[in-house]
Amino acid sequence: MDSLAVSADDVGKAAERIAGDVVRTPSAESRTLSALTGLDVVVKFENLQFTASFKDRGAANKLHQLTAAERGAGVLAVSAGNHAQSVAYHATRLGIAATIVMPASAPFTKVANTEALGAEVVQAGATFADAAAVAERLVRERGLTMVHPYDDPAVIAGQGTVAVELLDDVDGIDTLLVPVGGGGLLAGIAAYARAVRPDIELVGVQSEVYPGMIAALAGQELAPSRAETLADGIAVKTPGRLTVPLVRDLADEVLAVPEAAIERAVSLYLEIEKTVVEGAGAVGLAAVLEDPERWRGKRVGLILSGGNIDTRVLASVLMRELVHSGRITTVRISLPDLPGALAPVLSTVAAAGANVIEIDHRRLFDPISARATNVDVVIETRDRLHTATVLASLQQAGYQADILG
Repeated sequence: MDSLAVSADDVGKAAERIAGDVVRTPSAESRTLSALTGLDVVVKFENLQFTASFKDRGAANKLHQLTAAERGAGVLAVSAGNHAQSVAYHATRLGIAATIVMPASAPFTKVANTEALGAEVVQAGATFADAAAVAERLVRERGLTMVHPYDDPAVIAGQGTVAVELLDDVDGIDTLLVPVGGGGLLAGIAAYARAVRPDIELVGVQSEVYPGMIAALAGQELAPSRAETLADGIAVKTPGRLTVPLVRDLADEVLAVPEAAIERAVSLYLEIEKTVVEGAGAVGLAAVLEDPERWRGKRVGLILSGGNIDTRVLASVLMRELVHSGRITTVRISLPDLPGALAPVLSTVAAAGANVIEIDHRRLFDPISARATNVDVVIETRDRLHTATVLASLQQAGYQADILG
């Protein structure tokens, strides 16, 4: 372990160094999530950092350790996400010029947010690799210092301060579930937690779509993927040169979770904890939802690493969860195509306590009589049992009614 890039002492010093620069985010037991999963669940709310991400910690620690010459020349980062905003914010706060290189495809809102935090944004290249090549050229030409999102000892140590706070604030944690992309957060947490709590279980969590760290630990390279993941913040193909050895030596395991579990976790955080979480920040809860028996009887700490999720994507996730949980359902009802035929159907649905969201008459494309129509009624109910009650009420009233999908 002596050869590892970051030690517990490095993380402890980072915590002292950035104490006045980052939010000491709350760690709180979630009684509802605990009851839902059968575990003792504690959540570390890193979405309450100024830029809504744990990335503030690594950026602040790195920038504080620059020499006077490096501060004068300025810094550069390549990112279209949380790292960009964290570097921009802390550099501006410390009076350091920051250049952020983003791919040309970066969302307008992320470009605008990063510029609003005081950085110069350079959009270049169609892909992240193209942007990185431009960044390397700018570093050489301008004499800038690169602030890597995860493969830098100062950044890793800064991210590890999450564990300093959590283990100081909460007693008796048995397991930490930590999101993993490039590995900076898990590596930093592991460097500290393994030293102060040798018995603690440290588990990294990735999306099944981008298991880059799992592949790296197996000595493989992640195959190219065109699949999309809600956990885009940890969709990293190649983890860090420094982070992989730390994770290999200090963490217990890195596992992957399916997209459906990540979606459900995002929805549950908002519904139960009233907090917004991005997909990457929800993977720890997703792991618990997938296999609660594994941690039965343990006190589990979940690192909610960030809350920067596109509002349109969040709206889609919430609506999809209502469908998946059976609270929004489409019921197809066959009716004669006559005036007034629909009114008693809606009365039956209302009497059963359901809410009608949408109605679609299907006269043209379904294989039915020209004197009939299929009516697709989208209803909102309390749960699947309530939906079954509504369906039974329709059938008892003499309607041919079936649930679609």
